[in-house]
Amino acid sequence: MNIEQKKQVVADLHEKLKKSKVVIVTDYKGLDVQTINALRRKLRDASVEYHVAKNSLIKRAASDTSVSAIDDFFKGPSALAISFDDPVAPAKVLSEFAKDNKKLEIRAGVMDGNVLTTDDIKALSSLPSREVLLAQLLSAMNGVPTGLVRALSDIPRRMLTVLSAINDQKDN
Repeated sequence: MNIEQKKQVVADLHEKLKKSKVVIVTDYKGLDVQTINALRRKLRDASVEYHVAKNSLIKRAASDTSVSAIDDFFKGPSALAISFDDPVAPAKVLSEFAKDNKKLEIRAGVMDGNVLTTDDIKALSSLPSREVLLAQLLSAMNGVPTGLVRALSDIPRRMLTVLSAINDQKDN
């Protein structure tokens, strides 16, 4: 790779890192090409990009971005999982893949400028997806008015029951 190609790689990666919601650094040492391609397919299906580059290029691309906070983790073979939309998706895919492939090591990550440890990434992977969280929120928001309507309609019903009981007593 000549210097112009390296500059282009750094510029492209820098733009992606600036736009990203979450970036997770992995160590892929020991994985064969077929396994890495399978991982890339799973990540692509989740709208996550997976980039393998030299650490020196990654460090240059990460400068002036929130990813520079994890420069210390760019040692040995490094790859970046970058998500622009859903911060949970790369954590889920990588955690599930790491269970089956012990050679894939999740090192660290960055989300909204905050450094994520391996434990943070595992906790993030256990969260439900964005769609499920939105459905739960909508369900909770829908439950409040429904409960209010039931409570308000219960008052006239109870009043009618009391009046009916008084009417029955007067008839007897």
